[in-house]
Amino acid sequence: MPLVHALTFDVEEYFQVSAFERVVSRLRWDEYPSRVGPFVEKILDILAEHGVSATFFVLGWIAKKYPKLIRLIHSMGHEIGSHSMEHRLVYDLSPGEFREDLRQSLKLLEDHTGERVTVFRAPSFSITSRSLWAIEILAEEGITCDASIYPIVHDRYGIPRARLEPHRIRTDSGIIWEFPGTALSWMGLRLPLGGGGYLRLYPLWLTRRLFQRVIRQQRPIMMYVHPWELDPDQPRIGGISPVSRFRHYVNLATTEKKLRALLRAFSWGSLRESLASWQSQGVDPDDVVPMSTLARG
Repeated sequence: MPLVHALTFDVEEYFQVSAFERVVSRLRWDEYPSRVGPFVEKILDILAEHGVSATFFVLGWIAKKYPKLIRLIHSMGHEIGSHSMEHRLVYDLSPGEFREDLRQSLKLLEDHTGERVTVFRAPSFSITSRSLWAIEILAEEGITCDASIYPIVHDRYGIPRARLEPHRIRTDSGIIWEFPGTALSWMGLRLPLGGGGYLRLYPLWLTRRLFQRVIRQQRPIMMYVHPWELDPDQPRIGGISPVSRFRHYVNLATTEKKLRALLRAFSWGSLRESLASWQSQGVDPDDVVPMSTLARG
């Protein structure tokens, strides 16, 4: 059977990204025109056309403001995960603040879906070497699979020597799966791919080729997309740095075409479905990474 790859969506508004924090106050979020609903619905239509299920990491702020949207995602058979309450970077929070933020988001999502939420992705992959304490809290709060660590070098996130493949982490509160962002070792470097600006920046032929290399290494891919990435006409945010402007707006008009092409080219499913598929390939269930080892990444 072909390996099922993880298809994920981070449900947030275009003005809620971390790069805009200095110019878009959370106190003013309600002042910006909302555009998330129609593009989540477009994504749901695309997935229905291709017969694919996915994991939607939903911001608690979105769930509170648009509960019908969350119920719609859930009613179509997709997995719901937490993307935090207000998109605060984990390493900017204290452990107590992180726990409270997580609990608020989980309660909202569980109230709307009627099911336990057990998967999580930190805003901007912000579980790094200086916020690994968050893994322990996730396990304590009932999260069984995290998707917050990117095994690359980046100015905002990343644990450069973290494991490339999904793996289990042993904490004092139990075992938790980590499904890292997809990266490929190349000439001594780790090349990020699979979603966000990387998906929009790389030409489609290159993304296909790099995905095939990951598959030959018997690793599942994790693709991640934001609804605002399918919205090339979104309002432009002023006062941001040239780097942030490039990262956010580059090739927005290409996202839908690339997403559709990749859905046709590879086998996709939710985070849970991908993990189950990968384990069926003969992964050693006793291979568990201690927190102490992860901290040296």
